[in-house]
Amino acid sequence: MRPVNIGILNEGPLHLALKAHYHAAGARQEVAIDGFVADVLHADGCIYEIQTSGFSSLRRKLEAVLEQHRVVLVHPIAQVRYIIKLPEEEDQQATRRRSPKRGSVAHIVDKLVSIPHLLEHPNFELEVALIEEEELRRRAPGRHRRRNGWQVVQRRLTRVLEQHRFTCAADLWSLLRAPLAEDFTTADLALAMDEPRWLAQKLAYCLRAAGEIEVCGKQGNALRYLRRPNQPTR
Repeated sequence: MRPVNIGILNEGPLHLALKAHYHAAGARQEVAIDGFVADVLHADGCIYEIQTSGFSSLRRKLEAVLEQHRVVLVHPIAQVRYIIKLPEEEDQQATRRRSPKRGSVAHIVDKLVSIPHLLEHPNFELEVALIEEEELRRRAPGRHRRRNGWQVVQRRLTRVLEQHRFTCAADLWSLLRAPLAEDFTTADLALAMDEPRWLAQKLAYCLRAAGEIEVCGKQGNALRYLRRPNQPTR
């Protein structure tokens, strides 16, 4: 049987560029290990797996691999994005503009909801790479109404701006930008994060699944949460 990748095979330019970025001295790429293919295997035996999309497809395989290997899951978030629209006609030129949207480290919880329990595994770490990227789009009439018919066809890494490592579930508290009371709702959490409530709800889910908080009651229709003993406020 041929080894399979931990996640969905995605050899686009962004994925390839990040593999090169995490390739250290003595490392190897596309290495078959225990029935899967590691993106980057460092000399110390640590696997760096690059995942540019969601994490749900990784769960079963990560759980198996982590029993014997240390894995750092790397996910890029575009802090700066340039949108390039490819010409619709041969005599037209491509256009390039900077997107007003800015990704942040906190946005990782949108993906982490698929595997929050893994943050407590001793062999697992999660790294967010804040990047500058180019996003190529082409016209696809009748599709992608959210982008007015423009389809994303490629993402290109321009540069890595920052890297943030999460080694355990308690590190998620670093996403807060302001103090938080011992018991709180997701509305309180959103204010402390300075992010929308929908994202705070996902962070609360991750914290609860990882054993960092527990439900302690309700405030109207909203759940109230309580940090477990010895949990930091920031």
